[in-house]
Amino acid sequence: MNVGLVAIGRNEGDRLRSCLEAARAQNLPTVYVDSNSTDNSVSLAKSLGADVVDLDLSIAFTAARARNEGAARLLALHPGIEFIQFVDGDCELNPDWVGRALDEFRAKPRAAVICGRRRERFPDKTIYNHLCDLEWNTPIGRAQSCGGDAMIRRDAFEQVKGYNPSVIAGEEPEMCVRLRQNGWEIWRIDAEMTLHDAAMTKFGQWWKRNVRAGHAFAEGYHRHGAPPENFWKKNVISNYVWGSPPLWIFWPLLWLKIYRGRPSRSYASFVTLSKLPQMLGQLKFQWNRLTGKQSRIIEYK
Repeated sequence: MNVGLVAIGRNEGDRLRSCLEAARAQNLPTVYVDSNSTDNSVSLAKSLGADVVDLDLSIAFTAARARNEGAARLLALHPGIEFIQFVDGDCELNPDWVGRALDEFRAKPRAAVICGRRRERFPDKTIYNHLCDLEWNTPIGRAQSCGGDAMIRRDAFEQVKGYNPSVIAGEEPEMCVRLRQNGWEIWRIDAEMTLHDAAMTKFGQWWKRNVRAGHAFAEGYHRHGAPPENFWKKNVISNYVWGSPPLWIFWPLLWLKIYRGRPSRSYASFVTLSKLPQMLGQLKFQWNRLTGKQSRIIEYK
């Protein structure tokens, strides 16, 4: 088979078991990249037939670096692989996904990335899981970017030198900018791809996740925000405007606008509130950049 899988994770427990068992059931050559787990993730991965990369954490950790090192190991072990399926360790690959994605690659010779539907395994368990499930439901068709779960053409991946290892969040959209600038295409298709387990139970987790998103918006805009790309320009401006205290009085208008686009009270409420932590994440990126401080990964689990 000309497809291999790279999974990354830390302390995912049973979620990692589901992830790797799904890959093994499809006979996918698999590399698991572990970032200093304190549970049995490494031994579990080895028992399920995955090759394991233990990241050297004396070097600053990013998910982008983990994905790159996993891809390098996979291609060294299996040099004939043409497509790399990336997944997070808390995700389970749908058994029909690989064949469907390969069909799309055959039909789209300029496609660098094919991704499908990521769904939450337990969308009704917490409001935060539910919000993630809504977030994953993005439009079908030619896209600007992908998320952490995606199948990527090896030639395209190597042409842009993979993910940028210094990007601490939003590494997938950042790479997709460079892919599109090199004439490649990103496609999201109407097919089940993965089940994801956000396992978010606390407001603080949701808050940190949005701080991380704001940092990603600011860094992406800093790198690729100039015309004609204008990468994440609208997101950055929106967060600075609506996250500023003098504008909080107008949040009901923002809430109504969001609600009209997606009639869910909880969704509109949390998206409105997210402007504040996302603005703080943007300010964190700007402060680190101005002071020369290296940004560190922002974890919410």
